Amino acid sequence: MNHTLGIIGSGNIGGAVARLAVNAGLDVVLSNSRGPQTLRGLTDHLGPRARAATPAEAAEAGDWTVVSVPFSAVPHLPVDALAGKTVIDTNNYYRLRDGVIAELETGSLTAGELFQRYVPGARKSLTRCASCRCQWS
Repeated sequence: MNHTLGIIGSGNIGGAVARLAVNAGLDVVLSNSRGPQTLRGLTDHLGPRARAATPAEAAEAGDWTVVSVPFSAVPHLPVDALAGKTVIDTNNYYRLRDGVIAELETGSLTAGELFQRYVPGARKSLTRCASCRCQWS
């Protein structure tokens, strides 16, 4: 039985995770905010185990789903498609990129706690990637 990894966010981190997953023998379904047609170069590079889809399709297809988007995009995730899924969250909050999020600035919530509020039905595993140096090789 082959497993599939859904990936929402196909930038540096999502693309590197996709490459590692394909090399490990997993199928991957990649998505981004600009649409599947913009991922052709990446999926061609990754080969037949990779395909592009919408974020909802990537979440539905994945046995697990990696979410690697700016924190400001978290409220727009496909909540229904992520319900019951194991979600690996690589988010880091950066005020300059994401805008001021009061709960995070005051420390009343962690980024993981706020993420879980936006995706309440997902089973979540937090992966911090503040110092990742993800590169193509």
